[in-house]
Amino acid sequence: MIGGNSLDQVKGIEVFIVDLSQEKPYLGSLREGEKVNEAGYLVRKGNRTVYPVKNRSLVVRVETRDGVVGWGETYGLVAPRATAEIIHDLLVGFVIGRDPFDVERVHDDLYDLMRVRGYTGGFYHDAIAAIDIALWDIVGKIKGVSVSELAGGRRVERIPAYVSGLPEDTLAERCELAQKWQAQGFDSFKFALPIADEGAVEELKSLREALGGNARIAADLHWSLTAEESIDLARELSSFNPWFLEAPVAPECIEALRKVAKQCEQKIAAGEEWRTLHEARMRIDREACHIVQPEMGHTGITEFLRIGRHAEKYGLTVIPHATIGSGIFLAASLQAAASLDCATDHEYQHSIFGPFRHFTGDRLRCEEGAFTVLDAPGLGVEPSEAMKKAITLIPA
Repeated sequence: MIGGNSLDQVKGIEVFIVDLSQEKPYLGSLREGEKVNEAGYLVRKGNRTVYPVKNRSLVVRVETRDGVVGWGETYGLVAPRATAEIIHDLLVGFVIGRDPFDVERVHDDLYDLMRVRGYTGGFYHDAIAAIDIALWDIVGKIKGVSVSELAGGRRVERIPAYVSGLPEDTLAERCELAQKWQAQGFDSFKFALPIADEGAVEELKSLREALGGNARIAADLHWSLTAEESIDLARELSSFNPWFLEAPVAPECIEALRKVAKQCEQKIAAGEEWRTLHEARMRIDREACHIVQPEMGHTGITEFLRIGRHAEKYGLTVIPHATIGSGIFLAASLQAAASLDCATDHEYQHSIFGPFRHFTGDRLRCEEGAFTVLDAPGLGVEPSEAMKKAITLIPA
């Protein structure tokens, strides 16, 4: 891990909103009964979760006294200015003047500021995650090595990717889209239950017929079922050989998740909503999942690595989640995952990565079924001129 002293200090932090809006909302067209409110939000009936009609992300720029710049990114889909205000009003004052080489200590100090007030997740930790990623980027640049080297050494140069989401209006179109990706060398896929209009069984059956027996097909259940419903569904899906079932029950229902993991033949994946190792241990230590899915936009690099290493101790597989972003926390996720022996695959948000890949230049690639892990100091990516035209500075 990181050692020594940089003899440098953090001088300033800026926060930006990145416009990632597209014609079609995330997960695809609105279903019957779904509508956009005046604030630009809609609720998906399939999982009762809010999404914006226009995607965005939150990016931070951290600069040191010696002029080294690090970039971080966090979840910005919903109320991004809430996270920005936490950074401006509270966190900046406790990061300015700190040595970037103390990145893990800075992370823990920021966590401790509000732990007794119950701020163990949500916007508060998203704000910490953005700063954490940027500080790791700075350390890598000062040392002249990639984040994966800082994290203990790179295990792989490429990480297999699975195509996440098939945002088309009909099942036939979703199958056709999956086949197009298969023709490009991808053999792993995941569909989302909220837009599986004919139900999960028919969705998986049709995708299996379209993609063949060798394709890996996962089902994202979006926390929408009870334990009993999940177990029954798993039994119905078993003949179509699902790769894994993701997020079957509400995230706070830990015992229900454990019951599903114990009684289902399929592998159960969870973790995109976790921010810290503490949350992960409540599930991992109780054998409530088989696959751990840390989301870099929520965890930052420090907690991502802690979660991954704890999963490794339990013999679990890590398959990082990748939410909607500009490419900065995706690069961070790939760097961190490349340092873990237990990280076997990585989510590929093709509907976002494709249109906005140029936001971090063209070095970050996902081709022929795999991501290439960048071998460059820090994260290996910087905002391009295209991204700079799509960002709005949020004043302090």
